[in-house]
Amino acid sequence: MAISLSDIINTYKNVLVQIATPYSTGTGFYLAGHKIIVTNEHVIRGNRRVVINGNQFSRCLSDVLYVDPKLDIAFLAPPGGVQFPVVKLNTEPMLVEGDQIVAIGHPFGLKFTATNGIVSNASHRLNDMIYIQHDAALNPGNSGGPLVSMDACVAGVNTFIIRDGNNIGFSLPSRHLAEAIFDFEKGGSQYAARCHSCSNLVFEDSQEGEYCTHCGAKVTLPNRVEAYEPVGINKTIEIMLQNLGHDVELSRIGANHWEIKEGSAKISLSYHEETGLIIGDAFLAQLPKKNIKPIYELLLRENYNLENLSFSVRGKDIILSLIVYDRYLNEETGGQLMKHLFERADHFDNILVEEYGALWKNDQDI
Repeated sequence: MAISLSDIINTYKNVLVQIATPYSTGTGFYLAGHKIIVTNEHVIRGNRRVVINGNQFSRCLSDVLYVDPKLDIAFLAPPGGVQFPVVKLNTEPMLVEGDQIVAIGHPFGLKFTATNGIVSNASHRLNDMIYIQHDAALNPGNSGGPLVSMDACVAGVNTFIIRDGNNIGFSLPSRHLAEAIFDFEKGGSQYAARCHSCSNLVFEDSQEGEYCTHCGAKVTLPNRVEAYEPVGINKTIEIMLQNLGHDVELSRIGANHWEIKEGSAKISLSYHEETGLIIGDAFLAQLPKKNIKPIYELLLRENYNLENLSFSVRGKDIILSLIVYDRYLNEETGGQLMKHLFERADHFDNILVEEYGALWKNDQDI
């Protein structure tokens, strides 16, 4: 039975999970019947733990439970104490050409996105794998999100797109996901990986050393992946954040990108290797519809008085920024600059809202 697009979106808003690692960002979704978060293997590759965030829970760390390079899927541990909506896998009847579908994603730091489209090939074969080909727009950060049929069931896992392919996307059919879940649960839902050589699952309690118990190929279980260790400028940045009392593992939201909460302010910190710039942007508040002039006057005055920081307006957002070249960055001076940004951000967002009528970002549909 077909369900309205708005009902599908409302259901999946609370099922989707944002995923971030030191290397990438992506999407996952929770299957209540199996108590796992599903995503793409390439989203979490090289990590034993990842940062997750959702509509019903705050940012936290999640263990990688299962990796499957062949199917490009992975399972993560869900946060405790969260009541997620129940969604089902649509394994039968299968999708056919012309069926309408919805591709849903939630790139880290961005809003929930849903795009509808049509199945153009329900059995596209590529490298001995079958995919659903469709024209629903997919963005790189949507990898691992669900492809949803019009009965609100998960029909597939959004996996990849063709670059410059005019909305040609491919999703792993949910029957393959269901088979992987069955094998995973049959083995006791313990840490596991699919062997790239023989395609059998290898479980923690049966693996001998680092090798597949079936064929002898080397297989690394997700809990045995080497922990991420930053190097170079990234290491300096994380030492500074740690010295300022922030959890660096929870702050990582992608390659060379961190997000920090300081009081009521949110600070986005990024390192641009090609230019050597470290940029800290504190998103403070939003411009109101009326009485904007006093806010601009305040920002201009403070730009004259502030040292190493500057105010700007991007769209409706009021931003306090710090820019440092990597060649001048060290733990002591950089730490002082970061501390100054964090303190001023938490100071000015309250002034902007309480004294000048600016709007909290959470109050706005942005």
